[in-house]
Amino acid sequence: MSMRIQWALLLVGFCLVSGSRANDLVLIEPESFDETGGWVIDQQFMDLMGSPYLLAHGLGEPVLDAHSTVELPAAGRYRVWVRTRDWVAPWNVEGAPGKFQLLVDGKPLETVFGTEGAEWHWQDGGIVELGAKTTLTLHDLTGFEGRCDAILLSRDLQFTPPDGGRSLAVLRSRLLGWDHEPADGGEYDLVVVGGGVAGTCAAISAARLGLSVALIQDRPVLGGNASSEVRVWPEGKTNLEPYPHVGDLVSELIRSKGSGDGNAKDAQVYDDQRKLDLAKAEPNLKLLLMNRVNAATATDGVVDAVVAQDVRSGRRQQIRGRWFVDATGDGVLGALVGADFEMTTAAHLGASNLWNVGAVEKNEYQLKCLCEDDDPLSLAFTPSDEPAPFPRCPWAVDLSEKSFPGRATGNNKPNLGKLGGWFWESGFDKHPITDMEQVRDQNLRAMYGAWDTLKNVDGQYPNHRLKWSAFIAGKRESRRLLGDVVLSGEDFRNGTPFEDAAFPCTWKLDLHLADPKYDKHEDPFISKAAYGEYDGPYWAPYRCLYSRNIDNLFMVGRDISVNHEALGAVRVMRTCGMMGEVVGMAASICHEHDTQPRDVYINHLDELKALLRTGVGKQ
Repeated sequence: MSMRIQWALLLVGFCLVSGSRANDLVLIEPESFDETGGWVIDQQFMDLMGSPYLLAHGLGEPVLDAHSTVELPAAGRYRVWVRTRDWVAPWNVEGAPGKFQLLVDGKPLETVFGTEGAEWHWQDGGIVELGAKTTLTLHDLTGFEGRCDAILLSRDLQFTPPDGGRSLAVLRSRLLGWDHEPADGGEYDLVVVGGGVAGTCAAISAARLGLSVALIQDRPVLGGNASSEVRVWPEGKTNLEPYPHVGDLVSELIRSKGSGDGNAKDAQVYDDQRKLDLAKAEPNLKLLLMNRVNAATATDGVVDAVVAQDVRSGRRQQIRGRWFVDATGDGVLGALVGADFEMTTAAHLGASNLWNVGAVEKNEYQLKCLCEDDDPLSLAFTPSDEPAPFPRCPWAVDLSEKSFPGRATGNNKPNLGKLGGWFWESGFDKHPITDMEQVRDQNLRAMYGAWDTLKNVDGQYPNHRLKWSAFIAGKRESRRLLGDVVLSGEDFRNGTPFEDAAFPCTWKLDLHLADPKYDKHEDPFISKAAYGEYDGPYWAPYRCLYSRNIDNLFMVGRDISVNHEALGAVRVMRTCGMMGEVVGMAASICHEHDTQPRDVYINHLDELKALLRTGVGKQ
């Protein structure tokens, strides 16, 4: 029985919830099911929703069932509620692709879920007779992104749960035990929140220099956009003069780019295990995977602790630290503790969900479910010479009469290499935090619309199928936390020198806008890169790697102290990894002198430069 269900039962009889006795209610979070089957755990929006949810990301092939056994306070009649939504309803299009059933003790309820409502809400599943122990099963009907956030069983047959807001948060917290004090997760010299390339390098760098480090990551793998979940190849040049050892650790984490490497390739290209092994090899580093930081405390501009919530069990623990690193990309920790930040809300960089296709018998998600090997990413695809039908998708972006990258136009033939690349990007004018589920879903609608058009309208690629697609969005821009220096595009063009120059930038001022060739939709999904030139490499200052108003907060990655234009040059991942190396070095100086990040610049800059010359790599 899952931890969340146990907590719900422990609370029976102790509180009143929205007019119904708590012992009348049992709340089950599907991400804590005994078996999640082919459903994937989607944690991207849990700060907004209150929890993760299960997603049937099957690329048009129904995923395997998720199921769990639940012990109830008593046998009897219960009304069943399922929190879900029709994910394409915001676009007012035909069809509800995310259909699924809930089976109770093997029998499906009459209600088909995921068929109504643009917003997350509780869909009524009717009244059932249950014993003291019951088995719940999520049965996907389509493979097209069905989603289930929670299941509520109510002995009060008249009770209606709140759909959202504070009322739902209170109900969820009380029934699942989240209103209890979090467990003690220990104290560390440095707490790094976010396990992308930047955060992983910061954690390993500091650990090698003798600090006790906690690295908190909300996914099962490290690397962020460079992982097998998102599949962006890390760019940016490392190991440059005058500090040729800055980048040594990045090179340990990420191999040099080979002929078969790039974006949207097969999973093994991204070396998830390499990154995990490197972090686990550090005796001073505590790795907390599948934990999401969604609360923090600060006193007089100093972070005291963060609260990390286990994505599956919901268990919360408080982790204390002397110094903290925000490596979340979204500036999540900074926002929680009141750090100054800027955010471009219109005409900003969007997000991509990369994808690929192939003439294979099964897509990657099907293979993972059938794999008995410990490493599902080592799976070999079986080529197929049989037709692979794909259903019509009237709810997807309608591209039947429109051009898009990869479709034959004029004398041009269709081109598989143009499908699913970085330029399949949307969200340019959407809020990069609160609108991200819709941004991700628009990327998926564009993918399904393009493939439907190629397969069913143009009659191309009869033996091909959608092979893989990221359900985790590859984000480029959101909050940028402000430091003592806010690096600008003008600094790059002017070659502004800084005495605390610490890491090299070699990528162009790479800004993305909706491509006017394809900008015929209210919600564009193809981008065009606008490259700004400068004489590189440009060495960026240490002072853009710590907060100007939260004394013990560093930041690394795309949430560092730059303006919108400068972000285009600093955001590539090998560059972000070098930021992590620098922050690990600076944290070691803070530790040695019992001081704060700003004082490293004011009083100990020569020590930082000495470490930059030495590096933290293992040769």
